[in-house]
Amino acid sequence: MFEVLIIEDEPAIADTLVYALETERFRVRHALTGRDGMAMLAENPPDCVILDIGLPDGSGFDFCREIRAASSVPILFLTARDSEIDRVLGLEIGGDDYVTKPFSPREVVARVRAILRRVGNHHDDAAAPESPAAAGGSALRHDPAAMRISFNGNPLDLTAHEYKLLLVLLSSPGRVFTRDQLLEHAWEDPGAVTDRTVDAHIKSIRAKLRAIAPVGADLIRTRRGLGYSLRVSLKTGEGGGE
Repeated sequence: MFEVLIIEDEPAIADTLVYALETERFRVRHALTGRDGMAMLAENPPDCVILDIGLPDGSGFDFCREIRAASSVPILFLTARDSEIDRVLGLEIGGDDYVTKPFSPREVVARVRAILRRVGNHHDDAAAPESPAAAGGSALRHDPAAMRISFNGNPLDLTAHEYKLLLVLLSSPGRVFTRDQLLEHAWEDPGAVTDRTVDAHIKSIRAKLRAIAPVGADLIRTRRGLGYSLRVSLKTGEGGGE
């Protein structure tokens, strides 16, 4: 049975979500503040977090960054904001999906299921061996059993969407994938997000690669007007990030 942690300061909204999720056989915990939610997450990590952006003790964006510093647990943002800038920011800092108020509790449950299905689908490849992709004498390696990608032996702390995007590129080094193709592979409902969402996630992946090694960010090549590809080889001083 999956467990969901709801961090939401409005009791009426939280009670509605708790009821909807428990009706669908989820275990649910609820925190009224960001700090209480962080304590619950640290004590017993859930399978998914529903995180309100407007919390009394801080921004949900800040709490998301704090969560991402230590965990790749899927995060569904819940907020009254509906601007594209907020949606892109939420996805860029590590959110997996975004629902605006007012919402249908059934939609939230469906989105939670979709997130968990996307993450869980990778268990189907658990028996497969590691798959290396050479890149300028370095290597990206995928461990399907652990659902983890490492660079030069260092595990990357990726969100669910970042993991799926990088896995698509890793599956065929040198091939150019369009933004639409990447959306199709990494999102359950690609029509609900924009091309900028892919760009934001690629930027975040590059930053995480660069944090391990400066050349890491150049492994992902931008093809203007076309999409992205993973370099098969990388010459010294050759750049690819934009």
